[in-house]
Amino acid sequence: MVRKSITEIINSEIILSVENLVIKFNLRGQELTAIRGASLELHKGESLAIVGESGSGKSVFTKSFMGLLDSNGRIESGSIVYKGKNLAEYKTEDQWIKIRGKEIAMVFQDPMTSLNPLKTVGKQVQESIELHQNLKGEEARRIAIEILKDVGISDSERRYKQYPHEFSGGMRQRVVIATAVACNPNILICDEPTTALDVTIQAQILQLLKNLQDKYDLTIIYITHDLGVVANVADRIAVMYAGDIIELGSSEEVFFDPKHPYTWALLSSLPQLGVKGEELYSIKGTPPNLFKEIKGDAFAPRNPHALKIDFEKRPPYFEVTSTHKARTWLLDPRAPKVEPPPLIKKMREMYVKRGDGVE
Repeated sequence: MVRKSITEIINSEIILSVENLVIKFNLRGQELTAIRGASLELHKGESLAIVGESGSGKSVFTKSFMGLLDSNGRIESGSIVYKGKNLAEYKTEDQWIKIRGKEIAMVFQDPMTSLNPLKTVGKQVQESIELHQNLKGEEARRIAIEILKDVGISDSERRYKQYPHEFSGGMRQRVVIATAVACNPNILICDEPTTALDVTIQAQILQLLKNLQDKYDLTIIYITHDLGVVANVADRIAVMYAGDIIELGSSEEVFFDPKHPYTWALLSSLPQLGVKGEELYSIKGTPPNLFKEIKGDAFAPRNPHALKIDFEKRPPYFEVTSTHKARTWLLDPRAPKVEPPPLIKKMREMYVKRGDGVE
């Protein structure tokens, strides 16, 4: 299957639309705002990566699409529209059971906590088929074995009868992916699917997901704190910071022409860009306290290029191209011109020299 261009993706059907979503949690008598007015449109058939530091709200944001928020969490305002229905208004398990798995499925980062150690892996995949595809018995078993083969498990007839402890970490992750795919969903959310795996296995799992996307016509959301992991699989990248999406663009735009100072910092922190003998770049300071109201740009206290207005007023989205936007006052026509860090300029020069250009 030929990979779609970013223009084709943007012009394709919107399968999920999130607008001004606010999610709050009650913790020890205090209120924490985990998601602060985040908006996003997901297009059918695309691969979207949501990246950001731990605690930026990536998992909370996507769990709200499936009604998986903890009992002390709630959607305060905003909408999540899927197939004409606002999922933000769903209150009961009976409502969510029609969405969870069958329409939107999730692959969690730790396969050992996702799999039942007392059931064979085949039975666990088969249960998903029986529950969401209305198939029973031998037919469900046959499809389960076929899906195990699709996720790269050789001798799947024999492996069907084995238990999770008989599989390696990478093979268990394949089983978890198989269980999610067996639900036959439209959207597959992969929450740090390669975190516990070594580099070689990471590449295999990401390639596997690309293959499954083509075969099963999936729309995939990748959640990760490591931009390097999704460089070759994401069509678009959404950068999250302190519960909001602060930059959104094609993979090439975010990697080689980023506009938000936080994206600059995140990319500069990639170990792959480190120079031997030199100290690795790290982002100074800590993320804001989400128990308190955030005034202005949440990244301002950590931003060496922060303007006075960054501490006073939250920036709107400024459009860089039809596919690229960022929440930073540096894009305001009245703002002083600030050059990106040397590492970002170096990446861009390498990209342009290679003859790719930025769409």
